[in-house]
Amino acid sequence: MENEDRNRRGRGRYEGDREMHKAVCSDCGAECEVPFEPTEGRPVYCRECFKKRRPPR
Repeated sequence: MENEDRNRRGRGRYEGDREMHKAVCSDCGAECEVPFEPTEGRPVYCRECFKKRRPPR
């Protein structure tokens, strides 16, 4: 049982069911879904715009 719990922790952040919330991208205006509840007054970006804004690694 303990090994099963340990194995689950190492999986990706987005595995399993996540509640998605509808939003409008603050950059391009496209409708999108995000894995968090958008907060009024804070920008939300679609996947493509988020990639453009993300600093290089």
